[in-house]
Amino acid sequence: MRQTNYQLFDFLDFEPALNNGDRLWRACIPTKIEAVGGDLLITIPFQKQNNSNEITPDQRVPRKDYVLRLRAYGEKILRASVVFAGEISETSEMLCLDDSLKVQPLAYEKTADEWLVTDQEGNKRAVVNFRQPETDWWSDLQPAPQETVDIRFFPDGKKEVKLSAYDMFSPARHDAFALAYVEREDKADRTTFSLYASPDECFMGTGERFAKMDLSGKTFQMRNQDGQGVNNRRTYKNIPFYLSTEMYGMFLHTTSFAKFSLADHSTRSAQVMVEDTVLDFFLIGGETPEEILLGYRRLTGFPPMLPLWSFGIWMSRMTYFSAEEVNEICDRLRKEKYPCDVIHLDTGWFKTDWLCECKFNKERFPDPEEFIRNLRSNGYKVSLWQLPYIAYTAEQYEEASANNYISKSEKKIQGASNFSVQDYAGTIDFTYDKATEWYKGLLKRLLDMGVVCIKTDFGEDIHLDAEYHSMSPEKLHNIYPLLYQKAAYEITKEVTGDGIVWGRSVWSGAQRYPLHWGGDSACSWDGMAGSLKGGLHFGLSGFAFWSHDIPGFHSVPNFMNSIIPDDIYVRWTQFGVFTSHMRYHGSHKREPWHYPKIAKIVKDWWHLRYKLIPYILEQSEKATRTGYPIIRALWMHHPDDKTVRHIDDQYYFGDHMLVAPVMNFENRRDLYLPEGKWVHFFTGEIYDGQQWLKDVDVPLEEMPVFVKYGAEIPLYPYEVNSTDDMDLSKVQKIIFDGKQRKE
Repeated sequence: MRQTNYQLFDFLDFEPALNNGDRLWRACIPTKIEAVGGDLLITIPFQKQNNSNEITPDQRVPRKDYVLRLRAYGEKILRASVVFAGEISETSEMLCLDDSLKVQPLAYEKTADEWLVTDQEGNKRAVVNFRQPETDWWSDLQPAPQETVDIRFFPDGKKEVKLSAYDMFSPARHDAFALAYVEREDKADRTTFSLYASPDECFMGTGERFAKMDLSGKTFQMRNQDGQGVNNRRTYKNIPFYLSTEMYGMFLHTTSFAKFSLADHSTRSAQVMVEDTVLDFFLIGGETPEEILLGYRRLTGFPPMLPLWSFGIWMSRMTYFSAEEVNEICDRLRKEKYPCDVIHLDTGWFKTDWLCECKFNKERFPDPEEFIRNLRSNGYKVSLWQLPYIAYTAEQYEEASANNYISKSEKKIQGASNFSVQDYAGTIDFTYDKATEWYKGLLKRLLDMGVVCIKTDFGEDIHLDAEYHSMSPEKLHNIYPLLYQKAAYEITKEVTGDGIVWGRSVWSGAQRYPLHWGGDSACSWDGMAGSLKGGLHFGLSGFAFWSHDIPGFHSVPNFMNSIIPDDIYVRWTQFGVFTSHMRYHGSHKREPWHYPKIAKIVKDWWHLRYKLIPYILEQSEKATRTGYPIIRALWMHHPDDKTVRHIDDQYYFGDHMLVAPVMNFENRRDLYLPEGKWVHFFTGEIYDGQQWLKDVDVPLEEMPVFVKYGAEIPLYPYEVNSTDDMDLSKVQKIIFDGKQRKE
């Protein structure tokens, strides 16, 4: 559809011809309030509107009453729900309420001007406002506005977050609706609400968003897709949650397709539209971004700690094809003193490349148990690729089809991969417990051999024209990756003792099943910059652990074969050292000896990575019990500094380190030091904060990294081949005060 610049068409998806049976119903002034079981129930009448872009009431149709339910969780979270058809999901795979999060009973007081909602501590949690705007009559050229619902929420008892009650040009020309729903052919079809946005408000999060730090002025589809790079609107990881610089978070509790328009269709409103007949959202308050993210994790779950070996270096490419090839690479890494912990086998370990049968090719991997065992004795763990689609030619197809382990469709569906020529018969149906157990059994055979991690690739797309056991495909699509990764995570933890996956797509709650990487970035500066943007927004969406393909996934312009410039290989390596997890992977040669001019530089940075592992472990442990990710937007630590709201090429690495990757051939960059005193990690030079350092010269072997003055950083003082060689009792703590003394 062509853009019309009218909210009714471009956001609420009405046909401009108004001929597809859609009708808008708007919320009016509430008529009743009552307390039931600790919840507040507010009755709101809705008025049908005429079938026109001119928003005027259809007075021929009686109003319909619906109930807005308010529920408080603790002192900083407020939940608002309206059912137009169906029922509210009190429990879902997205929710994993922390034991400390208790429902706070709500009460109300009535006056002529407002209904005041308070919790049992007497804190104000909402106000239903009945005051009408003051007028001084001058003309009847335009009628008075229709009545509307005006509710102000106070999720933390302090900060007001209000419905956008009067976002319009004239009474018939609206840019947003406070609360409304759309009927299609006389049945509820989708819902919308809007929150007021202040003129300088910024928004962040919403998943792995490959966009500037401030998302205001943008509209996003909350629908997972194969991103096909990291420089477009598509993303593998949509999270229906945003953070506002007004210090609140909004979590839309749904698996349905949705839209967020963040001060875009209207600069006065943050708008949400969800293709569902139930509207259910949480408002989360807090004094800091971390406190808000902590609240979000208390609702949707905390990330667990990952094993020590996972923080070492992972080596991979698309793909290794034999045990002989892998052994040669692993032996050379050891011989040339490149530390490494994980060797990953991508699509080529099967009998037929991309034909995922979860069995090793007998010709190229004749004895997989011995192969894995020998690698393990040399300090290497093995990770394996697979995907959740079953091909017609796969040996499991008959079993999977006969037992309904995969989705059912009358059509033969081509696709589910950008690279494979396989015809995929269906998607493994994780809504069916027997299918989930069957899938776990496929993985268990591999894990029993000694494999330690499954790469849960794809999952952002499912067969939408198929049937699933207990969910419609439209409801399943977004949450599918969570169910998929949960199954792989659980069986891996059960067999190996370490809970871990290497996943690409997510939905809310998937932070409970780490870890995730950024997908198919280009081997270019824009690919590197897009990856970092995605990682920063991902960290502002509830996830702690995140990685990316070094030095990008695909070559440019020749997707498989263009040579990667040395500069990009080095600079992406430096970026990777200061990320929670570090993996080399892509469509071309990735081993450092293929880049002889810079191999020595790369080796030095690899050794630095292992020196930093004690610090990374310390920060990771903290991330599992707080709202912090490992890599953090500067705004998380400096919410009052408006400059950092727009910086997306620097980040905090844990509590104490500030990292400014170089992302150009010129070896120069500007960088911003926030408030405080900073010590250069490598030189010990001391800098005062809240200043720009302009056009800084950064030789290829260097990268700007700063430490908070006086911070104590645990480091490992010895070179190792892998984390197997590390004795963490020998960690040394260095105080960064310009003198870098040991403690």
